[in-house]
Amino acid sequence: MSFVEYGDTIKDGDTAIVFLGHESMFPVKVQHGTVTQTKYGVIRHSTDLIGKKYGSKVTCSKGGWVFILHPTPELWTMNLPHRTQILYSTDISIITMMLELKPGSIVCESGTGSGSLSHALIRTVAPTGHLYTVEFHQQRAEKAREEFREHGVQHLVTVTNQDVCKNGFGVSNIADAVFLDIPSPWEAIGHAKSALKAEGGRICSFSPCIEQVQRTCLAMEEYGFTEINTLEILLRVYNVRTISLQIPDLGKAAEDNSSTGFDSSNPSNQGSLCTNLQQGTVQFKSSVPLREMVGHTGYLTFATKS
Repeated sequence: MSFVEYGDTIKDGDTAIVFLGHESMFPVKVQHGTVTQTKYGVIRHSTDLIGKKYGSKVTCSKGGWVFILHPTPELWTMNLPHRTQILYSTDISIITMMLELKPGSIVCESGTGSGSLSHALIRTVAPTGHLYTVEFHQQRAEKAREEFREHGVQHLVTVTNQDVCKNGFGVSNIADAVFLDIPSPWEAIGHAKSALKAEGGRICSFSPCIEQVQRTCLAMEEYGFTEINTLEILLRVYNVRTISLQIPDLGKAAEDNSSTGFDSSNPSNQGSLCTNLQQGTVQFKSSVPLREMVGHTGYLTFATKS
């Protein structure tokens, strides 16, 4: 199992996603002899998972069923253990596009955090690219290394435990793109410039506060970056539902039409035949925005190395 090399069959040691519904799923490490409890009953790894195909419908001990999905960066973002605040697919999608990433790209990232963006970057640059990710916190860095190894992507990523503002990324003049998600990104702009290739490299900085953005933009100008621009991505989700509405009683209008010689056979009057419908209800599909929506997550500042 690998997050970038998809397989058909569930194997011992794989990380799989147990899908109970769109609002209920969780990751599980498949191990021989282990069981997983769900609200639908027990899943026995040896008999219910190992050897089955990803996407299989598995019946639990209480008669309910779940789907077992192959992990992807998108599913991992929704289910990973949170060690820090993470980036979600809305921001990740614009980051990978605006940084112009593709298979073979070299990317530097700080900080690693919970690894949400890291997994998406790894899949984007695979199979010949590489991610150099720096994490200040030692335990988070060690946990990230462990997860990358379990997910079969350790050959595509190098995790370094150091302060990027003081020590940089550990590489020079090779990166196609740099991403910063740290409290004081302006202190790392110089190191980011050193890590980027000689010309045309892209940089992105994620900051929740506009004051951070202002200082970062000033630092980018000072180090000669061009095409500096800041974006804020907001996601609005719509809920599709079935609505039943009562058909109005238009009997009085129908009687008026009869008394005035209304000709229902005339094509021009076909639209008025609805007046003959009896009192009842009609169902149709409608979409409305959710009452609550995710608001501000952060500002994305992009720039190009001149």
